[in-house]
Amino acid sequence: MKIVAPAKINLYLWVGQRRPDGMHEIESVMQSVSLFDELTLSSGPAVSLDVSPSGAAPEDESNLVVAAVRALLAARPTPLGAAMHLSKRIPSGAGLGGGSADAAAALVGLNGLWESGLSKKALEKIGAGVGADVPFCVRGGTAGALGVGERLSPLIVREPLWWVIAKPPSSLSTAEVYKRFDELGGSPSETDAHDLADALARGDVDRIGASLRNDLFDAAISLDASVGTTRDALLSAGALGVVMTGSGTASCGLARDQVHAKEVAARVPGAFVVTSLDRGAKIVER
Repeated sequence: MKIVAPAKINLYLWVGQRRPDGMHEIESVMQSVSLFDELTLSSGPAVSLDVSPSGAAPEDESNLVVAAVRALLAARPTPLGAAMHLSKRIPSGAGLGGGSADAAAALVGLNGLWESGLSKKALEKIGAGVGADVPFCVRGGTAGALGVGERLSPLIVREPLWWVIAKPPSSLSTAEVYKRFDELGGSPSETDAHDLADALARGDVDRIGASLRNDLFDAAISLDASVGTTRDALLSAGALGVVMTGSGTASCGLARDQVHAKEVAARVPGAFVVTSLDRGAKIVER
C-alpha cells in the first residue's frame, strides 16, 4: 500500500500568548500543496520503519510516524504489524509540515491496512495527540485552524493557487522560534483572517497576496537573517506576496498563475513551484 503525504503551508498565522500547558493559541489558514512524501506499507509481524534517503528523518520513536502508530494502536488495538518505508522529499526544518504529513499518512494507511474502520474525523482526533498540524494533514485542502491547530473549518478556494517555495540552507526548531517569539513580546495585533478567507473564496490573488501573515517571522529572522533574505528574493522576483510558512525557514511566494510561478522561480536559486490541493494524505495504491 502506498500513501502520498502532501506538504502544508501557512497562508496566515496569528499567534496568541502562551497557555498554562505551554502551547500557544493560534489562528491559522493552512493549505495542502503538491510537494509529497510517500509512505509504503506492507503487512509484517511487527511495526518497523526505514527512511530514504538515509538520514533524512529518524527511524526511531522520535519520528512522528512511529508516534502515530502508537496512538492508533492505543485507540484501536490489533495484533497486526506493518513494515513501513518513508521516502522523504519535503525538507525538514522548513515549516512545511513534513513530519505531520508523514504521521497523517501513517494514520490513513494503517487504518486501511489493518481494516480498523475509523472515520477521517476519528483519525483527526487521534492525530491531534501526535502533533498540532496532524489533523489538518489528515484532512487537507484549505482550512482555518483554531486552538493549537486542532479545530478545523474548511475554506472555499475559488481557483487553485500557485506558489513558489524557497528555503535557505539553514533550519530552525519550532520550540526555538516560539521561545524567541515570547521574548520579543508576542503578537503585534489581534487576529483577523476574514479578509483572506473572502479573497480565497473570490479568487482575488492580489488580495490574497496582501492578506498573507505570519507572526513568527520576526522571531525567525532574529535567529536567522537568511529567512529575511529569502523573503526579499521572492518579492524582488515578482511574487504578489510572500509569507514564511510555519516556524520557518521556508517562504512561499504567491504567483498569479503557473506561468508567472515559473518565471518567479527561475529568478530565485533553488526555488520550486507547487500548486494548492484539495486533499490531505491519500492512499494511491493498494
